[in-house]
Amino acid sequence: MSTIAAISTPAGVGGIAVIRLSGSEAKTIAERFVRPLSDHKATYTPFVADGDTVDETMVTYYQAPHSYTGDDTVEIACHGSLYIQQAILQHLIAAGARLAEAGEFTRRAFLNGRLNLSQAEAVADLINSTTEASNQLALSQLRGGYQQKLKEMRQELLDLTALLELELDFSQEDVEFADRNRLLSLSENIENEAMRLVESFRTGNAVKNGIRVAIVGKPNVGKSSLLNALLDDDRAIVSNIPGTTRDTIEDTVTIDGLLIRFIDTAGIRHTDNPIEQAGIDRSMKAAKEADVVVYVVDATDKENLNNPNVPKIQGTTILAINKCDLIDHINTSTPNHIYISAKTGTGLDELKHAIVAPFKEVGDGAMLSNLRHFEAMKCLLAAIRQVRQGLEQGTPSDLVAIDLRDAIHHIGTITGEVTTDEILGTIFSRFCVGK
Repeated sequence: MSTIAAISTPAGVGGIAVIRLSGSEAKTIAERFVRPLSDHKATYTPFVADGDTVDETMVTYYQAPHSYTGDDTVEIACHGSLYIQQAILQHLIAAGARLAEAGEFTRRAFLNGRLNLSQAEAVADLINSTTEASNQLALSQLRGGYQQKLKEMRQELLDLTALLELELDFSQEDVEFADRNRLLSLSENIENEAMRLVESFRTGNAVKNGIRVAIVGKPNVGKSSLLNALLDDDRAIVSNIPGTTRDTIEDTVTIDGLLIRFIDTAGIRHTDNPIEQAGIDRSMKAAKEADVVVYVVDATDKENLNNPNVPKIQGTTILAINKCDLIDHINTSTPNHIYISAKTGTGLDELKHAIVAPFKEVGDGAMLSNLRHFEAMKCLLAAIRQVRQGLEQGTPSDLVAIDLRDAIHHIGTITGEVTTDEILGTIFSRFCVGK
């Protein structure tokens, strides 16, 4: 396998930069320019090429298999000058290394068994994480997350498939090796676990990419004022003229370590104005796609307060009763209602807490946040349901075994037991070159 090299620190000028070299010739190539290297020791050494010192560097050698990639690896820390970075990289390539492709270091870690495929994908998520919650989720999945559960599920399915297929070899002797009741119980347990993981994707994806919160309601209830208050910025135009907001306005803020994507929408009402109607249609679309809908009503509008007509969505819906500073009595006993004042700030902390509460428990990483895993888990769930139905209906063992193998296949696509070059190419193309 060829020796690859790349700059692993972000592009641009900084205090230091790191050039990574990995492959069977990594140590030999590096020692053409630096002092002799010792395993897992950092060496302060000049990087000398053609008799000239390029830079004073700190070089660390990791002997295979005890490195990130599983191959011999050398990391050269130099000053962050763009000239120095490129000069060192060019000398390494001239000495026999080649420029690494996007994600190739992590791809080699996967191929060498240092990481399974889902852990390798978690590396990219960890690099791209922007909040505490997304960082913790990616880190947990890098450490194994729900992989142990998948490993156990896969092994049990393999064992039981083997028993079913053994029955087929003795089919003429009417021998039954697999306990049908045990297999049915197992399929039900796996189905329940797969369903839980499928359902966890909504939370995991929101933690990873940001929680979409649509602020919805009739005109002039204070939606834009609420957006500005939550962002602590005059992001949206505020007016007492109905229909001021004609399009969705989106901005982000971090609350309790979670990225929140607030979306201010056009006021929902009957109108003959085609432009305003287009804005209202977008409002309804935003509500349907949101993880959380904050439906705002005017505390002084008794009719709307008693019949708010809150949109039904799959996510969380919060009824925010705005302008509570204009009324004398607040009915705090009403469940799922939060009295707020976008003007004075009353109730905003309670509203923020209600928004993030369903997404706060990242737990041990036993949730899906990767779309590829989500699609594979849905296929696994369908296959396991076929297994259960087949067992309940007395389907012949050879047909049940086909569905079991299908379930095993979909587990394998998540962890990497089943891969194709096309899948690997798509996954690792998301990485930066130095990782």
